[in-house]
Amino acid sequence: MLTTKWTLSADRCFSPNPSQRSLARQLYQTVKDLPLVCPHGHVAPGLLSDPTADLGTPAELLIIPDHYVFRMLYSQGIKLEDLGIPTVDGFPTESDHRKIWQIFANNFYLFRGTPTGVWLADELVNLFGVTEKLNGENAQRIYDYLVAQFAKPEFRPRRLFNRFNIETLCTTDAPWDTLAEHQALHHEGYTNILPTFRPDGVVNVAAANWKENIEKLAVVSGVDITNYVSYIQALEARRAFFKELGATSTDQAAQSAFTGRLSEREADLIFTNALKGNINEVAINRFIGHMFMEMARMSVEDGLVMQVHIGSYRNHNQSLYERFGPDKGADMPLQTEWTRNLKPLLDEFGNDPRLTLILFGLDETNYSRELAPLAGHYPAVLLGPPWWFHDSVNGMVRYLDQVMETAGLYNTAGFNDDTRAFASIPARHDVWRRVTSDWLAGLVLKGLVDEEDALEMAQDCAYRLVKKAYKL
Repeated sequence: MLTTKWTLSADRCFSPNPSQRSLARQLYQTVKDLPLVCPHGHVAPGLLSDPTADLGTPAELLIIPDHYVFRMLYSQGIKLEDLGIPTVDGFPTESDHRKIWQIFANNFYLFRGTPTGVWLADELVNLFGVTEKLNGENAQRIYDYLVAQFAKPEFRPRRLFNRFNIETLCTTDAPWDTLAEHQALHHEGYTNILPTFRPDGVVNVAAANWKENIEKLAVVSGVDITNYVSYIQALEARRAFFKELGATSTDQAAQSAFTGRLSEREADLIFTNALKGNINEVAINRFIGHMFMEMARMSVEDGLVMQVHIGSYRNHNQSLYERFGPDKGADMPLQTEWTRNLKPLLDEFGNDPRLTLILFGLDETNYSRELAPLAGHYPAVLLGPPWWFHDSVNGMVRYLDQVMETAGLYNTAGFNDDTRAFASIPARHDVWRRVTSDWLAGLVLKGLVDEEDALEMAQDCAYRLVKKAYKL
């Protein structure tokens, strides 16, 4: 039985106010086809480095790797085992992708009104040409249709990369990564796919496999890491290598925005104790705070933009983490304090024109109280776009309303999609372009900016700010 033809509103994300909606449409038309600049995300470079790579099955593309999707299903009592999510110990989980797809389709209604639902609808309708709204009855028919679509040459990842009009795509890579896939891409002319230096696995001395990661860092850097000094030398060597392959930024995450410099002797004591497995929470936090200082110092010296993501309690569901590992939808936002915690770093580097520090947070109560004033004062500081739980229509509106008056648009860093789901990239950028167009239309109607300024600001939001912030 066919359902009603599935169409998406041309005015989605726009105000119901006729005057604002009309102006939003005009602004959106000027930016909707601009190239996509993707300076931060988690698309695996291997998807694009292998010219024979395909999208896999519909379950492999849209469900199994996407914690936004299976997080919602898990919240309704659906087991990750039944969704084919790999286990840490290799214990078999559901391998029939049609069964996984059927579960997804039976529960597709759960995504109504969510950003994930908006992205999925855009992908299925506008990218893959699905004409029926997904449900349990048509699940297998749509699965067969998608399999046929995925088999076409125009749906190979590289062809989609060009179709998406991606000007630059940055991946996220560990310091011990050889970047062989990036080298292969550059050899073939894909010099617009760039690595990003993500040191968390060797900076957070409490991280799983930290000592093994240090050993891998030593091998790939050619530095025998026996103490803090040699550790810093290895990190600097890897940053230089990343930069040779086009990297323009680093990315560092922590629960707290705490920063503070240790003496070399103190840092060495914590580091060497950690190598021996002798570490406590106080030392862990002090070392991470010190390494924020060191990464800022390195960015001043080598010019790499410094991204900081703060406020996520990782792997909150302990039993799920033990069975399935990290990044399984169980990360939770934390209350965050920025002003006092960042002061040591900003005292040392906040006025240095050589540093670009882009801040991302999950505690929205900080937008107008701390983040906007910090970005609106310190030359080194920019605000990243709404992140993770707030990468949504309402999240973007709250961000724009609470940040822009104090920080100013030009102390923000534009948009990034921050996704593992390659096929969702255009949909995520489209939501941002629609929301900012509508917000700017509201400013015009309130008499706060004129239409000429709004047109310029729409271009800035969609394209120019991100290129400037990330030196692309």
